[in-house]
Amino acid sequence: MRAITLIFSSLLLLITSGCAMNAGHGTDQDKPEYLTYVKAGDKVPVTQFIDTQGNTIDLSESSNNKLLILFATWCHDSQRTMKHLTASDLYLSPNVDIIGIGREEDKQALDKFAEEYELNFALVADTDRSIYNQFANTGIPRLILLDADNNVVKTIIGETENAIKEVVW
Repeated sequence: MRAITLIFSSLLLLITSGCAMNAGHGTDQDKPEYLTYVKAGDKVPVTQFIDTQGNTIDLSESSNNKLLILFATWCHDSQRTMKHLTASDLYLSPNVDIIGIGREEDKQALDKFAEEYELNFALVADTDRSIYNQFANTGIPRLILLDADNNVVKTIIGETENAIKEVVW
């Protein structure tokens, strides 16, 4: 009985710890404070990406607002956020460019995730966190709202029940 209680407690801790840590690394005690390195009014630190299909994305070529979603395929908060996004009006808006940036993800994992969640926007593999590290130190999903001139409007840590409701320019 004690073993079952220990297993249940361990699983509960993993479930409630969110997606702040890398899968399989760290503990709640050594989890760093969430830091966001960009704030409203800043220019976005990265303006060009290569998506999983090999296309170059240059944010300066679009006059739309942009939503950057930094996420991980294994993260339940990221999965929930993607489900809320695809069910929202924002998802099909012609006035918003959405770019998903898979933290420590490769092309194969992102392509599988895009198929499973029926995503219709570009995904970028950030295998070494070089993109993510310009925005934050930990915590996913991260939603970065940009205006037409690529200025940061708002940043959201998407560990809430429905972070998409907070996406307002």
